[in-house]
Amino acid sequence: MSTPVNPKQFDAATYGPWALVVGGSEGVGSEIALRLADAGISSVLVARRSGPLEETADAVRARGVECRVLSVDLTERGAADGIAAACDGLDVGLVILNAGANTYGAEFAESDMDRVQQVIDLNITSPLEVIRHFAPALKARGRGGIVVMGSMAGYLGHADMSIYSAAKAFSRVFVEGLWLEMREHGVDVVEVILGVTRTPAMIRAGLDMDIPGMTVSEPADVATEVLDSLHRGPVHVVGGEQNAKQVEWSSGVDRGRIVAGAAKRMKALRGDA
Repeated sequence: MSTPVNPKQFDAATYGPWALVVGGSEGVGSEIALRLADAGISSVLVARRSGPLEETADAVRARGVECRVLSVDLTERGAADGIAAACDGLDVGLVILNAGANTYGAEFAESDMDRVQQVIDLNITSPLEVIRHFAPALKARGRGGIVVMGSMAGYLGHADMSIYSAAKAFSRVFVEGLWLEMREHGVDVVEVILGVTRTPAMIRAGLDMDIPGMTVSEPADVATEVLDSLHRGPVHVVGGEQNAKQVEWSSGVDRGRIVAGAAKRMKALRGDA
């Protein structure tokens, strides 16, 4: 049973009656959709895997709201147009972009440029196209919100995932600018920085989340904090003080030492020797 969104932090009249949740089939995205349903907000859920997508949609409808679904690969051309069509005729007051992920890992000197482009399309091109479609309507209605899921990886370069890290860095700086633009029109914008979260995708990737001292967040807790963070833009770090300190440390000036130290932790997370 999910916990209803705190009404002091989240106003359904501002962000409803419909929300778009890209990456809404499982993990954090699924939990967000359920919390929106508890607040009386219907949703359009978008993800690549249709099975989990339909399961989440059924759970959302069981809470008494409507739910549309769209199964689409966000790296394919025209994906954003399909999302726009799925939302046609709906008063979408909240756009949540939760689908960005590291879909390819390799040393850049040995990389496949088609796979590199997929990482860029998933984490930059597609989100920009979706935001560009919905931002004018949000601006015109004078209320609403945009949430972009970021990553602590976007504060540092990482071996074998340099493109993903760079894409997340781009996303954060872009959202800071979008926050400046949209707040003048009553629209909240925030990039939510996630640390290690116990999602199905992380589990499928085989990441070791039981390293002593590592903060591991649960999707349900993250979902609640995401919705409570809409007023805390342009950037909000979830997961408590340790993750906030990690971001502060990652922003330091001794870049060589910082990047090398982060690389050791990343190897431990992946279970590398």
